[in-house]
Amino acid sequence: MMISFQEAFDLVLANTADFGSVTVPLDKADGRVLGETIYADRDFPPFDRATKDGIALNYQAIKNGKSRFKITGIAAAGSPQMTLDDSDACIEVMTGAMLPINCDTVVMYEHIGIKDGVATLEKPVKSGQNIHGKGSDEPMGSEILKAGTSITAAEIGVLASVGKAFVKVKKNPTICIVSTGDELVDVDEVPKPHQIRKSNSHTLRAALLNQGLISTAMHIADDKESTIKGISSALKEYDAILLSGGVSKGKYDYLPEVFETLGIEKVFHKVKQRPGKPFWFGRHQATKTTVFAFPGNPGSTFANYHYYFLPWLQKSLGASSNEITVTLGEPFDNSTDLTRFIRAKLQIKEGRLLVNLVHGNGSGDLTSLTKANGFVRLQPQKNYTKGESVFFRATRKILV
Repeated sequence: MMISFQEAFDLVLANTADFGSVTVPLDKADGRVLGETIYADRDFPPFDRATKDGIALNYQAIKNGKSRFKITGIAAAGSPQMTLDDSDACIEVMTGAMLPINCDTVVMYEHIGIKDGVATLEKPVKSGQNIHGKGSDEPMGSEILKAGTSITAAEIGVLASVGKAFVKVKKNPTICIVSTGDELVDVDEVPKPHQIRKSNSHTLRAALLNQGLISTAMHIADDKESTIKGISSALKEYDAILLSGGVSKGKYDYLPEVFETLGIEKVFHKVKQRPGKPFWFGRHQATKTTVFAFPGNPGSTFANYHYYFLPWLQKSLGASSNEITVTLGEPFDNSTDLTRFIRAKLQIKEGRLLVNLVHGNGSGDLTSLTKANGFVRLQPQKNYTKGESVFFRATRKILV
């Protein structure tokens, strides 16, 4: 029985997995998903700090009419806190330095004149200016990073600032990419007229690598015994298996039968969508391995990977992977009863996220994927007009 895209999507997300956590050095944490909540181990910043090079003084002296201040010292970034003993004097401060005791205002060099060790104010001064207050970013003990946060360069800086030399991250799943079909030959081979070179397995490997995931590739010949042997071996070693091909109605499409033989529980098979109608999804309860069996056409594999596997992966790791809403740049009539995943190119135009469709030659058209940077998802039996809002899922980084 064929189900809708939304039903299939919900079932995939209802069958996520927990791969546990692992502790890694900070320099290995980039690109991982945080497995712990991070709290500030001190105030951020930990002291009142000068944000400009200049002089630190007590604003009360200015209120009392003073505009010339004798310089009594220099406070450098990284040096212990100094004290202003004479409220009618000042201390030179460098950016990042601790604000001296008894000072509450910093005046930048550009707004003063200095002669014979005396600083003279040349511009109006506001009380408290040019000071980054202690704890004004985050007070000690506050939550600064949530578990499930994807770690990028910004998070690395925060982790370093709280002394996390080692970080608890979500353990990545072990993944096996399985290609099927006697028509497939290796990349370095010259195919015969009835053969084609393998591409889906390389596409999936690269897509996984973009997520920081290392995968293993396996090819299975089009016979039942080889299929049983190959899938049985993968079930024992991997958390997830991604297959391309072998799930349609062809005489050599053994996978659904093999899955049943091996005790892989079918969650669903066949979705009202294009491309990727024959998509098969299930789990092996004994090994806890999740199986994604995508149709073999390149467009089908690519679309199903992004619409099902990636959201499953992100939710399993406690992170998020969401579509965005964009503006459709041209009309499209989806008169079918299928959810359509249309290759598209997103651009920022006149302050809007505008998407134009990339018209390929069916799900077997591999080259048109290079002209797109994502897919738009269009509802069944709906006539879309130019300027209408649609859902978009990126397949690569969007360059502005």
